[in-house]
Amino acid sequence: MQLPLNALRAFEASARHLSFTRAAMELCVTQNAVSAQVRNLEERLGAPLFRRLPRGLALTDEGAALLPMLSDSFERMRLVLEQFEGGLHREVLTVAVVGTFAVGWLLPRLAAFQRDHPFIDLRLLTNNNRVDLAAEGLDCAIRFGDGAWHGTEAEPLLEAPLSPVCTPALARRLRSPAALADETLLRSYRADEWARWCAAAGIETPLLRGPVFDSSIAMAAAAAQGIGVALLPPAMFGEELRTERLVQPFALGVSLGRYWITRLKSRAPTQAMRVFQAWIVRQALQTD
Repeated sequence: MQLPLNALRAFEASARHLSFTRAAMELCVTQNAVSAQVRNLEERLGAPLFRRLPRGLALTDEGAALLPMLSDSFERMRLVLEQFEGGLHREVLTVAVVGTFAVGWLLPRLAAFQRDHPFIDLRLLTNNNRVDLAAEGLDCAIRFGDGAWHGTEAEPLLEAPLSPVCTPALARRLRSPAALADETLLRSYRADEWARWCAAAGIETPLLRGPVFDSSIAMAAAAAQGIGVALLPPAMFGEELRTERLVQPFALGVSLGRYWITRLKSRAPTQAMRVFQAWIVRQALQTD
């Protein structure tokens, strides 16, 4: 059965507003035109879609069954049509990014990417490294770790060794790594980070009594306020180090993984995914 699009649109707007008058205002036509379109649709379907009340409208069972499908269809059409701008098709690319990497590395390069790839409508979702590509409908994700995530294809980007950072005032008390035992050590949810840095520094791990953070950005902010010493990747906090809100009292860094760009093996990459991945890998190589 072929149904006229204008009649379907008139019904959908009227059903949302439960009013022919308000539907007419939305569609920029007369109230009589909307009413006639809906009546035409009812005749074609052979079923009433509204009960006409003294004040407004009420959906019949048939109308209530039709409305969700139509609303979803029109919304999907709207989203697709929004991807066309100036005759150019824009492809949506949804990328999950570890917050530290997003703020400390990706954002300063984002304007250049958008300038060079105007057909990609990039959607960035930050996280604390815990993502589910399939469940969250992500095209790809930038994560920190060893690259071994089940069902994903991972390409390496950057190493980011961890090193203690703190305020300049606190750093003046740190004559050697052993002096960390007298300070509050801020921690991430990865429990072994301080132990591994201390082992590399040749000292025993001090008592860890500082607060635990699920975000390196929040932990850096706490360190900048003098709350304690944070173990962070200095490469991702260049601005804080340049302005000396934070300093790195010891040159030693320990690598516990690297940043990777990942995608599902079960999903063929789109053009936007291929372009973004090639771009970010090139940028990472230039950084190294």
